[in-house]
Amino acid sequence: MSILIQIIIYGLSLGMLYFLLSSGFSLIFGLMGVLNFAHGSMFMWGCYLGYILSLSTGSFLFGIIGAAVCIGVMGLVMEKWLIQPLRGNQLRQILLTFGLIYVLEELAKVIFGTRAYMQFPPEWLSGSAHIFSETVPQYRLFMIFAGVIVFLLMTLLLKKTKLGMIIRAGTDKPRMVQAIGINVARIFSITFALGCALAGLGGAIATPFLGAYPTIDMEQVFNAIAVVIIGGVGSFTGAFYASVILGFISYITSYFVPELSMASTLLAMLVVVMIRPNGLFGGKTSEN
Repeated sequence: MSILIQIIIYGLSLGMLYFLLSSGFSLIFGLMGVLNFAHGSMFMWGCYLGYILSLSTGSFLFGIIGAAVCIGVMGLVMEKWLIQPLRGNQLRQILLTFGLIYVLEELAKVIFGTRAYMQFPPEWLSGSAHIFSETVPQYRLFMIFAGVIVFLLMTLLLKKTKLGMIIRAGTDKPRMVQAIGINVARIFSITFALGCALAGLGGAIATPFLGAYPTIDMEQVFNAIAVVIIGGVGSFTGAFYASVILGFISYITSYFVPELSMASTLLAMLVVVMIRPNGLFGGKTSEN
């Protein structure tokens, strides 16, 4: 029983970490068709800013919210001045965002140095909880809670709000939406900024678990791509379930077969692509 509870809690927490990382990537790629390779860099900067803001203010919650806001503004500037002029040319967008990985990584090294920063969870999340006589870290439970809340809020935004309907309509039929007086370019800017804000939020939440260091962007962007491929392009719900699946696969593999822990994500992608080339939720719209 103890091993089963450990697998469930640790697998779910790792899955929610993947979702917090990939939710913004899935949103931007699914709704805008922009393959933002610099999404991992947004996650990395979220780690740094979350750490700095939490340390300077003494508030962990202010740190994660502040990091999300700062990275959202960074994404808004990036979309306005770099992505938007290249709209319609996916190859140039890919090359641009790929180049931004190195720019943002080197900038982080200049500002924060090359050493890793380790952040301890706040006092109210630093203890342990008991679930069926099994002791689990409270921060693992917080990661699960945060991932589920983000999924529910984003699902409500996309399905139940006017902004969500405009975003989806602007993605499917931009000319029609433009014809009724809605600024599609502004909607895309908001979508991109929101996706980057989610990356910043994920990075700030992940810092007590992973730390903050310059190469974390390249390490984690592959997981975000894997989530989108497994879940299906354009499906935010698919990204959520794919994250959970990857979390369990990664933890179970590292627990029982550590030698395959690094390859487990790649193997999962290959299996899904061979069985369902469009992903588990491929072919569905972003509202699913």
